[in-house]
This record gives sequence, C-alpha cells and structure tokens, in this order.
Amino acid sequence: MYKIVRKKFLTPAIALMDVDAPRMAKSAKPGQFLIVRVHEKGERIPLTICDYNSEKGTVTIVTQVVGASSRRICNMEEGDSFTDFAGPLGQPSEFIHMSREELGAKRFLFVAGGLGTAPVYPQVKYLHSMGAKIDVIIGAKTKDMVIFEEEMGAVCDNLYICTDDGSYGRKGLVTQMLKELLDKGEEYDQAVAIGPMIMMKFVTLSAKEYNLPLIVSLNTLMVDGTGMCGACRVSVGDQVKFACVDGPEFDAYKVDFDEAMRRQGMYKSIEAEADHKCKIGLGN
Repeated sequence: MYKIVRKKFLTPAIALMDVDAPRMAKSAKPGQFLIVRVHEKGERIPLTICDYNSEKGTVTIVTQVVGASSRRICNMEEGDSFTDFAGPLGQPSEFIHMSREELGAKRFLFVAGGLGTAPVYPQVKYLHSMGAKIDVIIGAKTKDMVIFEEEMGAVCDNLYICTDDGSYGRKGLVTQMLKELLDKGEEYDQAVAIGPMIMMKFVTLSAKEYNLPLIVSLNTLMVDGTGMCGACRVSVGDQVKFACVDGPEFDAYKVDFDEAMRRQGMYKSIEAEADHKCKIGLGN
C-alpha cells in the first residue's frame, strides 16, 4: 500500500499528492510516468510523475477531474493509500543522457498547456540543476487554472503566462507567445510542448515555420500503460509506436496528430457515463 502523505488542491478540480514510494523516488527520471490503482478492482490509471524526492522517499502526482477514475483519485485524502503505485515507466527525456557541460551550453523553451504544466516542471527543474538556460510558456483558460507558477518561476530564466480570457498574464494562446519570442530573435536549441493534443498540434505547426526542434509528450493517449491494450498506438513518421512503451515523448514533426486525436476521442462517451455513475455513488 502506498500512503498519501500530503494533498492539496491547486484548483477546485486539480489535486496534488505526495505519495510514499521510496524505491520509485530513487529511480524516477524526467519524462517518465507511473500506474496507480485506487483499490483491487480499480482501473489502472497512467499518471505523469510530477516530482520526486529521493531523500523523503516521495513521488508527486497531479490529477485533474475529467472522468470517473480521476474523480476517485481526487476524492482520496491524506492517510489513504493506493493499492498499486507502479513505476517509473516509459522512456525518460532524451536530455538526461547529455552531460552537464552539454546541457549548460544549451537553451530550452517549454510550452505547457493546462495540466501539462505538471510534467513540464520536473524537466525544467532537472535542466536548471544542470545549468541549462530555460524559458517557459504556461497557458491556461483562466487565472484560476494556472498551476505551478511559483515553482516554475524558481527554476527557469523567463516565465510567460498566457490565459485565454486575459484574466492573468497575456491574453491569448501559447502559440502567439511562441511566435512573439521567435519573431523578436530569441533562439533555442530545443523546444518541448506538453498539454492538450490540439495545443501540441498547433504549437508544432507554429514551431515548424521557424525550424525549431520540438518534442511533444503523448501521455494523454495512454490507457493501460504497458503497450498491451493498444489504445495509445500512434503513427510517428513511417512507424507505428506505442506512447507508453516507446514514449511518451516523440519528435513533434513526425507525429500524426489528427490520428492521435481521433484515437483519444474513442472512449469519451463511455467515460462520461462512468463519471456520472461515480458522481451519484453507483461506481466502484
């Protein structure tokens, strides 16, 4: 059993939890994910690792209520335990194979959309510790949906906040901020985008105009997390890849986003029905 030692709500629908998992905390790397089960008959849920502390033996996860399973997770409290908390899984970010000297000479740009800010944070934190220069764009619908602003600001060189309605930071989409930075001559060795699939698609289209190397994370496609269910199949270049075992990070310019979005929408009606049952107390 894996006990929740800290819980707080970042927004009314987004919960952060520190979970006691010493072995995972020692082996986790930026870009990886884990699998949780609330109880023995519960669904296997893949969640990106948001942070990890090897000294405390804790792993941090962030969950947004979007369906029945995520609602059950967010309803758990400090002192409750997950039946399963397995990981780290997936391939870590490629930059962890680079030396401190190599990373210290590079400049990165991260584009985070909504809940995608959570998996961006450990990558930025790691690169900061290695001496890299990092700019971060965080996008959210409203001011109340902006997360990790303080934490991100402490580990990056420049932080740009964008909200759809202009309630905080700059009004507009993250693609507008991206183009503004590149148009005024900012140069980056590598960009990374993590967030909703539609956001990553348009970040990719925008970055391509500037020949900016770009990596995206397809973590939102994952279901089983082991490659056995096949739900996260995606075309990357001329190959079929599985987001959970081959990724979740891929070269953005090789990803078939339209196919990925079609696959992502396959189970929405089923999940909506399950969430309704969960709300009224009929779900397990």
